Amino acid sequence: MTHSAEPTQWFRQAGWGVFTHYLAAPASGGPADITPDEWDRQVDSFDVPRLTARLRSVGAPYYFITLGQNTGFYCAPNDTYDRLVGRRPSRLSRRDLVAEIADALERAGIRTMVYLPSHAPARDRLAVERLVCTPDWDASAWQLRPGTYLRTKKTDGRLSEFQRNWEAIIREWSLRWGRKVHGWWIDGCYHAERMYRHPDPPNFRSFAEALRAGNPDSIVAFNPGVKVPVVTLTEYENYTAGEIAGALPVTPAPWEDPSAASGRVGQAQYHVLTYLGRYWGRGEPRFSKELAVAYTRHIIDHGGVITWDVPITADGGIPDAFLRILQAIGKAV
Repeated sequence: MTHSAEPTQWFRQAGWGVFTHYLAAPASGGPADITPDEWDRQVDSFDVPRLTARLRSVGAPYYFITLGQNTGFYCAPNDTYDRLVGRRPSRLSRRDLVAEIADALERAGIRTMVYLPSHAPARDRLAVERLVCTPDWDASAWQLRPGTYLRTKKTDGRLSEFQRNWEAIIREWSLRWGRKVHGWWIDGCYHAERMYRHPDPPNFRSFAEALRAGNPDSIVAFNPGVKVPVVTLTEYENYTAGEIAGALPVTPAPWEDPSAASGRVGQAQYHVLTYLGRYWGRGEPRFSKELAVAYTRHIIDHGGVITWDVPITADGGIPDAFLRILQAIGKAV
């Protein structure tokens, strides 16, 4: 049985939101030049009330924060992860930043969403090997290049043992946060045919069930990469990941996809995610305020949803140049 489309109603009504890459190293960059103690101090410095006030000032209905990416540094603790990886000291923060943000934003009427890759942190060899994310095929698209890890266990082509480990880690986070977290955006689902499109678990269904363990109404998207036009990967996702970079696509034309007339792609809510800066989480604004407002209105007027990525400082600040654009969007919609 597949999920109901009903959980996306609030998302469509929201129309737009804010995303930040809060990481130990730049998005899609190299290894982090930071120690676990320094990471803890950075996460401890994050000013949640200030972020909440900034998001309220722009009228953002929802906010995405990254749990972590390729370095293996995550901004929330997880006992399952630490047991499987066995690193001491852990690269997972003592502070559960996601829980604190979710509590504060809930009081402000803003929903919290989280980002997580579909795979082990490629720049942390110990985690890659201990989690058994060690394919015998080329996973360079994950920045997990052949020859950068040892295959200490025999793996199947689906990386079944890794997938079960990752689902267990995700399930712990999801159960801890419960209904405080309203959605997940899962990056790096580039190998869907190989890994997830199977009748038996692990597959898309079991992955989605782990994500929704704490909140059955949580909305989920699996990212296939930059795809124009925007596509949906599976019946088990509620909205399109919609990653776009160098192009701002129009919403799907009804003659190309009959479901597009209602702001959907197949069963999924139409959604796009792109960056306001020069790249994910960095640089000066690449769009004028007028363009950002007009494109946001275009997406919403056609039944879609758009999320804008903006830079964030180590202590949780959003630069004024981006706040001004976000405030203009909030006023316009």
